[in-house]
Amino acid sequence: MIKLEIPSKKDQPLNILCLGAHGDDIEIGCGGTILKLLSEKQAVNVYWVVLGARGLRGKEARKSANQFLHGAQRKKIVVKGFKDSFFPYVGGEIKEYFERLKKDVSPEVIFTHFRQDLHQDHRLVSELTWNTFRDHLILEYEIIKYDGDLSAPNLFSHLSDKIAREKVKNILNLFKTQEDRGWFSEDSFLSILRLRGLESNAPDKFAEAFYCRKIIL
Repeated sequence: MIKLEIPSKKDQPLNILCLGAHGDDIEIGCGGTILKLLSEKQAVNVYWVVLGARGLRGKEARKSANQFLHGAQRKKIVVKGFKDSFFPYVGGEIKEYFERLKKDVSPEVIFTHFRQDLHQDHRLVSELTWNTFRDHLILEYEIIKYDGDLSAPNLFSHLSDKIAREKVKNILNLFKTQEDRGWFSEDSFLSILRLRGLESNAPDKFAEAFYCRKIIL
C-alpha cells in the first residue's frame, strides 16, 4: 500500500480540526488517530468542536476532549448545545456557527462525519464541513451503530495495540451516560478496529478507517 503523510508547513505545528455531532463521536471515529498524531509529532494544535452535548453529556465531552488532547501543543475545545437528533431542523443556526468557525481556524486536516452516515445529525455535520471548508484535506470517519451503515473506506490509520486499547478504555471510562447502549462496549469498538486493521494489513492488527474524497499529490 502507498503511505501518505498529512501535509504541514515546514517548522510549523500541524493544525487539526475535529468536528463531531455528539459527545463521543470524535473519540469513536478518530480518537486513536488523534492519539497517534500527538505521540508522533512534536507540535500539534487541535481545534475540537462538539455541536450537540448538553448537561452531563456536555461535561463528559469536555473531560474526554481534555483527556485525548493531553499531548497537544495548543487546544481549543468547544461544546455547543444543539439538540440531539434535531440538527436538520435547526440547520440554519448550525450553518451560521460554521461560517463563524471558518474565520477562526484554517487547519491542514479536518476530521468529520461520513457523508453517507444514516444518522441525520452526522450527515448534516458532514455536509456543512464540505460546504464551509472547500480547500482543505477532509477525512470522514465512521461510527458503528444499529443502522448498519458501514461502507468501504479508502484510507486507513494504523494504530499500535497500546493506542487502540487506550482509545477504547478512555471512551468506556469517560462516557458513562452511554454504557446502557448495546453497542457501547469494548468488544464492539475493538472489533471495528480489528476489521479495519485486517483490511489494511496493520502490523499491530488495529486501524481506524476514513473516507477521503479529494486529495492532491
